[in-house]
Amino acid sequence: MTPGDQASARGSEQHASVRNEHGLSRQLSSAQQTTMALGGAIGTGLFLVSSLAVNVAGPAVIVSYVIVAGVSLLLGRALSEMAVAHPTAGAFGVYAGIYLSPFAGYAVRASYWLMEVIATGAQLVAASIYMRLWFPQVPGAVWVLVFAAALLYLNSREVGRLGAFEYWLVMIKVIAIVLFVGLGVLLVLGATGEPAIGLHNLTAHGGFAPFGGTGIWLGCCLVLYSFIGVEIVGVTSGEASDPGRTIPRAMRRLVLGLSAIYIATITLLAALTPWQQLGVGESPFVTVLTKLGIPAAAGVMNFVVLTAALSSANANLYLISRTLFSLARAGFADVSLGAVSRRGAPVNALLVSGVGLAAAVVVRAFWPNSAYQWFFGAALFGGLFVWLMIFVTHIAFRGSARPLGSYAGAALILAMLVSTWWIPDLRSTVLAGGPWLALLAIGYYGTTRLRKSP
Repeated sequence: MTPGDQASARGSEQHASVRNEHGLSRQLSSAQQTTMALGGAIGTGLFLVSSLAVNVAGPAVIVSYVIVAGVSLLLGRALSEMAVAHPTAGAFGVYAGIYLSPFAGYAVRASYWLMEVIATGAQLVAASIYMRLWFPQVPGAVWVLVFAAALLYLNSREVGRLGAFEYWLVMIKVIAIVLFVGLGVLLVLGATGEPAIGLHNLTAHGGFAPFGGTGIWLGCCLVLYSFIGVEIVGVTSGEASDPGRTIPRAMRRLVLGLSAIYIATITLLAALTPWQQLGVGESPFVTVLTKLGIPAAAGVMNFVVLTAALSSANANLYLISRTLFSLARAGFADVSLGAVSRRGAPVNALLVSGVGLAAAVVVRAFWPNSAYQWFFGAALFGGLFVWLMIFVTHIAFRGSARPLGSYAGAALILAMLVSTWWIPDLRSTVLAGGPWLALLAIGYYGTTRLRKSP
C-alpha cells in the first residue's frame, strides 16, 4: 500500500471511529467544559497532596508546580488539536486507537476508567469523613450511599443541567481559594494591622531548596497528580456545542487558570508558615488558617473540602460513564453499555460504573493497606500512562511534522513515572504497572476473540 493509500485508509477509519460515538447530547458551553475539567482537577489533591509535595521539596515545590504547569500546557495543546479534529467522548482513547493501534485505544480507555473509578470512590469516602465534623453519630457508609445516589441521579439527566450544577460547585472552590490568596497577600504585606509576615519563611528553614534539585524533581512527581484532570476537556468534546471554537478556549482557560491557582496558593502556603509544619495530619489550609487565628477555620475549610470532594466525584463520574460508553461503542464492552437515554446520557454505562464505584469503596473500607494499595497504585499508573499515551498519540497524529513539545512531554512523563519508585508513598505505582498492563492484554485478547466468534 502506498503512503497515499495508507492516509486514505486512516482517514476512513477516523470517520468511522468518531461516528461510532454519536448520540450524546451536545449542550456543553466553553465555560461548562472548563468548569467540568476544573471540578475534576481541583479535588482533595490541592488541599491535602500539596503538603506531601512540600515535604519532599520544601519551599522549592513552587518550582515543581511551575515545571508541571509547563508539561500541562504541552498536553493541553496536543490534546486540543486532536479534539478539534475529532470531537468525541472517547477522546484520547479513540485517538490512540486511530493513530497507534486498537490495543492502544483499548488500553488507554480501560486505564482511564479504572483510574477514575478508584479516584471517585476515594472522593466519596473523603466526603463521608468530612461529614463527621457535623454529624459524628452518622456512619460514614450512609453518606457514601447518599452522595453516590445523588450524583448518579444528576449524571443521568441532561448534560447541560449537569454542567450547570458542576459550574456552581466549582465556583465555591475557586472563590474559597481566591479569598485565601487575597487574605494571604494581606498577611504577607502586613495590611491587616498585624506585623508583616513577609517572605522569610521561604528561605529561613534550611533554605529555599533544602533537598536540592532531587527534591524539586520528586516534588514534580507528586504535583502532577494535582494536574491530572485537564484532559477532561478532551472528553467533553463529545458533548461540546461548538467543538472547533470551545475546545481550544476551554483548554487555555483551564490550564492557565489552574496553573495560576496552584502556583499562587502554594507560594502563599509556604510563605505564611514554616514548610515543616504544613499539613502534618490535616489540610495545609487548615494549618495556616488555624495558626493565624482565623475564626471557625476548621468548619469553613471543612465545607470547602467537602464541596471540592463532591465536585471532583461528580466530574469523575461523568468521565467514567463516557469512557465505558466509548469502550462499548468500540466493541470492547457489552453493546448495551453504548446505549443513550432520550436525554442523551449513557445511563447503562453510568449504572455499571456505579457498581465499579461501589466495589472501589468496599475494597478501600475492608482492605485499605493491602488490596486497595494495589488498586491505588494501578490508578496512579493509569493516570501517568494516559498522559504519556496522549503525547505519543499526538506525535503519530502530526506525522512528519515533528511536535517537539510532545516529544519533551512524553520524556518528562516517562521520567516521572520511573521516579515514583523513590517516593515510598508512590512506589506501588511502578509495582502495579506491570500487572495492570498484563491484565489489559488479557482483557483485550478476550474481547477480540469474543467479537470474532460467530
